[in-house]
Amino acid sequence: MTPTTAPPGARRRPRRTLAPYAFLAPFLIPFVLFTLVPVGYAFWQSLHKSVRTGGTFGRTHSVFAGFEQYTTVVREPFFADGVLRVTGFALVQIPVMLLLALVLALLLDSAVARAKRFFRLVYFVPYGIPGVVAALMWAFLYDPRLSPVVDLVRSAGAHVDLLGPDAILWSIGNVVTWTYTGYNMLILYAALQAVPADIGEAARMDGASGWTIALRIKIPIIRPALVLTGVFSIIGTFQLFTEPQVFRSVSTSVTSTYTPNLAAYALTAGDDYSEAAALSVLLAAVTFLLSFAFLRFTSRRQA
Repeated sequence: MTPTTAPPGARRRPRRTLAPYAFLAPFLIPFVLFTLVPVGYAFWQSLHKSVRTGGTFGRTHSVFAGFEQYTTVVREPFFADGVLRVTGFALVQIPVMLLLALVLALLLDSAVARAKRFFRLVYFVPYGIPGVVAALMWAFLYDPRLSPVVDLVRSAGAHVDLLGPDAILWSIGNVVTWTYTGYNMLILYAALQAVPADIGEAARMDGASGWTIALRIKIPIIRPALVLTGVFSIIGTFQLFTEPQVFRSVSTSVTSTYTPNLAAYALTAGDDYSEAAALSVLLAAVTFLLSFAFLRFTSRRQA
């Protein structure tokens, strides 16, 4: 028997293979299990509420409530206050942090830098310290009864209350900046290492200074890395929880609803899981919208 051959010009159908799915599985499986499933369950729970039957000591059961929990959360004063507070926090803290990270990355990438491995480790070490430990350490430095820093400032004739209602948000911002500047610096430094050295050498031969090379060549090339760190910072800011939670123990200026995440935690502690789920879903939606707006803004500026 002679083998049959396809007629000329006939297209061969591509063979299906499981190889792409095998490569994607290490990401997709944890993403589905630990992100999509919890978010879906939170959304489902936010559409229900607990109702007690049989009087004060009766049994509670869950009933479908639609978007009633979302209406309740939006009407609560702490929701708007918390979102506005972390938004103002982000508008100040994120640019300062990313500017410091960019400066440190450019210094490490410069030709005259020495002991790069040592300083890269020094800048990154604060990120390796657990957030609770870092917040407790800074709380000691802020406490007017214990802090040598406050005593030094007072000896100079200045009155400062770093745990007071006017300064507590920026005291928290200092902790966050100290923690995450090195993390963002490492991302930007890795992007700078990928910039071809020939570009900088050609610019120097044309008479460009180090500042000109940094501002006109390096920073525009690593713009995607800057956008990435900006998105990560926006997401992290709206998840602000550890630092305010620790500062609650040393300052009366931080309430249980100081940030949206703290408010969700307080609702959960009060067994109001449905309202806490609705608040979490709303917070995720706000974070997504702000991140998307930031991406659109940066893409337009780049175009």
